Amino acid sequence: MNYLIKNQAYAFIFIAAMLWFGLYQTLEPLSHFLVSALPLEPGGHAYDTLQFFLYDTPKVLLLLAGVVMVMGMVNSYFTPERTRVLLAGRHEGVGNVLAALLGIVTPFCSCSAVPLFIGFVQAGVPLGVTFSFLISAPMVNEIALTLLFALFGWKIAALYLGLGLTIAIFSGYIIGRLKMEAHLEDWVRNMAHVQATVGADELTLSDRIEAGFASVREIVGKVWPYVLAGIAIGAGIHGYVPVNYMAGLMGKEAWWSVPVSVLIGVPMYSNAAGIIPIVEALLAKGASLGTVLAFMMSVIALSLPEMVILRKVLKPGLIATFIGIVSVGIMLVGYVFNAVV
Repeated sequence: MNYLIKNQAYAFIFIAAMLWFGLYQTLEPLSHFLVSALPLEPGGHAYDTLQFFLYDTPKVLLLLAGVVMVMGMVNSYFTPERTRVLLAGRHEGVGNVLAALLGIVTPFCSCSAVPLFIGFVQAGVPLGVTFSFLISAPMVNEIALTLLFALFGWKIAALYLGLGLTIAIFSGYIIGRLKMEAHLEDWVRNMAHVQATVGADELTLSDRIEAGFASVREIVGKVWPYVLAGIAIGAGIHGYVPVNYMAGLMGKEAWWSVPVSVLIGVPMYSNAAGIIPIVEALLAKGASLGTVLAFMMSVIALSLPEMVILRKVLKPGLIATFIGIVSVGIMLVGYVFNAVV
């Protein structure tokens, strides 16, 4: 009986994947068909803007739903308890690398920053290792990597992965070396340490599929307004912003554009799904890749809501150090991308 149920689960995954792929292939011709039915001049501003919006909206939402579904199944192996077990007792260096890698495949975001931080402290995870995880989880996440791969190819996605992990690893390591445990709020620092344990994993494949659907309902249900807003902004840039203007404002020659883009991005709030359509439109208009990705990284790694949430457990000095170190890392990434791409 269990064998039959498992085979049915595999068959469901295969059929769902084929349907997803078939639907994805129809999006571009369908968007052109819909826009061409309207009384708009082909190649005009309104035509290009609307076509971009009608194509990118279902494309990004479909990619988002697909990757969240898959990673929801993967994430069923990486509960907060299991993550704490994997990181507890790890020394700096190796611990920073492991924490950054775990951040890629774990579903935690700014809303879970405080309980995760408290759990890591109680489990005895070093402060720098904890920060490597908190930097990597939002910035080098599966959604960002999948959308970058789909829109720009594996080389850009791989370069982003490597440099993003480098920021997470070294920023956490530097924070750990600064020995800033005194800048934790007193009630956090004085908590008793507990042994990190995890029970047996008894989930079946069907359970993991249901976990994937639950992730889609939760994550896509939360981020779709940001997706629509990001695509609307991207469509406006695509249709109406002159190429020469954006190339001059965010091009390689404008050396100041990288730090300015980081300063603009820090107080904003979005996520990879909402910001990447804007990245796509900016690049199409001549903005340099490093500048645009520095902006993207600052938005999703240093969001204002996360800083407000972390203020519950961190004193201002540690938050400022965190922002400063990560901002410098992001600016270096921006300059590296501009130099090599």
